[in-house]
Amino acid sequence: MRINKLIVVPLLGFLVACAASSVPDEAMQSKASQAEAATKLAQVLAQADEKTQARFQYRRPAETLAFFKVTPGMSVAEALPGGGWYSNILANYLGSNGALHGVNYNDDMWARFGFFNEEAIKGRIASTTQFPEKVAGFTDNGIASKGFTFASVPDDVVGTVDRVLFIRALHNLNRFESEAGTLTESLAAAHQLLKADGLVGVVQHRLPETATNKGADGSRGYLKQSYLISAFEKAGFELVASSEINANPKDQPGEADIVWRLPPSFNGSRDNPEQMAKMKAIGESDRMTLLFKKK
Repeated sequence: MRINKLIVVPLLGFLVACAASSVPDEAMQSKASQAEAATKLAQVLAQADEKTQARFQYRRPAETLAFFKVTPGMSVAEALPGGGWYSNILANYLGSNGALHGVNYNDDMWARFGFFNEEAIKGRIASTTQFPEKVAGFTDNGIASKGFTFASVPDDVVGTVDRVLFIRALHNLNRFESEAGTLTESLAAAHQLLKADGLVGVVQHRLPETATNKGADGSRGYLKQSYLISAFEKAGFELVASSEINANPKDQPGEADIVWRLPPSFNGSRDNPEQMAKMKAIGESDRMTLLFKKK
């Protein structure tokens, strides 16, 4: 029997439509939401200034936030927001129905570094409570925002957060763990902040597993992935997934190398063009990307 191709094509379209209509509404809505989130994030990233966009090749915000399953309207706690590179993106992406909280070092942490003078320490401490003001400078969408430390989580924020993000934020917390329990406290705060189904996203400078443990405590900026996973598990979290989206195999630090030798810091090479060129050729650090859930 001869089949008319003009009939087959629309028939196939009809069958595809029927198959799509048989997909559960919840799954359809989920796919639609993911598409909307991706579109919104792309728009936010496209509006970033040139200086911010120049670092996309190393920080990969689109891939990273997608991996962490961050979507508009969520409540997010960002650990150590610093200058606000990610805060700016998040504030505009989460939108008016979302919340963005900045979680900073405890006030007594700053003196432990040994290189901040009294005036600088005062400024760092003040930046914690000034975080909502900074967020308001990034967007006028009215997003809710609070600033606090790992030791001063507000009661009304406990159990309300969808995502806690530690983006290049764990090395110094681990560096002072033995003397002040700073990593333990920060992970306990994250556990306290999260909703029952909340997740923790981690991006952290990574030391090769084959490296010695000399300086593996975070004092050089690096941590071993196996160590960090173990620390999270002890704190009541379970590893959900890991990704190599922020990996950089060119970064192979020696025993004495610090992460700040690389861009954008160029520690030790700013007055040495040849050495700086070598660091630029490596690029930013090799980074683990991990996703955890509360047990």
